[in-house]
Amino acid sequence: MKNLIKYEFRKTWGTKLIILGITAFAELAFLVSLYLDKEKYNGLSILALTFLAIGGIIFIGIQSILTMHQDMNTKQGYMLYMTPNSCYRILGGKVIENGLSIFVAGAFFFALGALDVTLLLGHYGQLGELKKMLDEFLRQLRMEVPLDGRLFALLTLNFLCSWLATVITAYFADVIATCLLNGKKYNGWVSLLIFIALSWAMAYLQQVCTERLVWDARLIWNAVIALGCSAVMYVATAALMERHLSV
Repeated sequence: MKNLIKYEFRKTWGTKLIILGITAFAELAFLVSLYLDKEKYNGLSILALTFLAIGGIIFIGIQSILTMHQDMNTKQGYMLYMTPNSCYRILGGKVIENGLSIFVAGAFFFALGALDVTLLLGHYGQLGELKKMLDEFLRQLRMEVPLDGRLFALLTLNFLCSWLATVITAYFADVIATCLLNGKKYNGWVSLLIFIALSWAMAYLQQVCTERLVWDARLIWNAVIALGCSAVMYVATAALMERHLSV
């Protein structure tokens, strides 16, 4: 399993380095603008870092889906399934590598965001007043949501778990297109519809199970449900691969 994880990481490390390099440039721009008291550029830098965080994590998952598709549809990738490793181990290597990449990236961007907010609070005391204004605005909308570090940590956790579940669901839909619908007309569209239906079902399950809970509990249980759906999708995908791809 360790070698499979390393193999998957080697196929994607270049993209991760590019994301890290762009992030470093945006963070440097933020620090320089903060030092020079350029409030306009502070906002632009923070916006860029926010889009980088969300977009980078999403792209890590998309690249893993594309790599999975390539492994099943090219001769070089297909050789992987002719090794002594079972499809459960091969898929497990992909899931673990992608899960680690998503969660490490999420932790990194969350820590970077916390650092930048701390620097802003230390540099501009007005941000405390802004937080009070946002809290009052949410109260007027009857949304009892505490804007604190715990909430943002749970939002981040929920996003990461849900995105991982989405990636593994895409694996399942892609395996259906490759194994069961290969050569069939509109197989790509059918697998896309399966992916959308399963993603909607997971979101609906989260909503039904957590709609009566308070914010903190809702976010925690949404993450738990997403991880549970990930496990189910992993087993279903690996079983299908084992039946149709293993030799």
